[in-house]
Amino acid sequence: MKLTSSRTVCRMALAGVLALAALASLPGCTGAQAAPESTFVLLDGSKKTTADLKGKVTLVNFWATSCVTCVAEMPKVISTYNKYKSQGYDTVAVAMSYDPPSYVVNYAQTRQLPFKVAIDNTGAVAKAWGDVQLTPTTYLVNKRGEIVKQYVGEPDFAALHLLIERLLAET
Repeated sequence: MKLTSSRTVCRMALAGVLALAALASLPGCTGAQAAPESTFVLLDGSKKTTADLKGKVTLVNFWATSCVTCVAEMPKVISTYNKYKSQGYDTVAVAMSYDPPSYVVNYAQTRQLPFKVAIDNTGAVAKAWGDVQLTPTTYLVNKRGEIVKQYVGEPDFAALHLLIERLLAET
């Protein structure tokens, strides 16, 4: 029985990684998965669905008023929204089911959140998006309705902006 050297195994592994990277760079082969079907109930009582996200680059941010990191990153989420909203960018901030609706409404009003705020009162939206438990958890969805990036914790906003710009430039 012939044994394969560790150097050969490393070369084979590297070749596999390079092949996957090349495949991922082809148009339509991003490895992105479709955003899950879900309905967002907004503070004004209206509803938006995952299908409504198509055609825009959208940040879906799961947060809570009791989450220190969520509150700390919110000015950056607002700034990002304001910077790109005229270019086809949107944001949906989804408050977790344990967050009292009155707290969410108060927070959204006093901070003048300029984007859509949803209350996930049943936990169904968090469940659909990968059973989100930790906040903040944020997803970036491309114009085709595919999740291209997930962040747990505060994103690196400079890198996020570069990714948003790249996705906005896609047709």
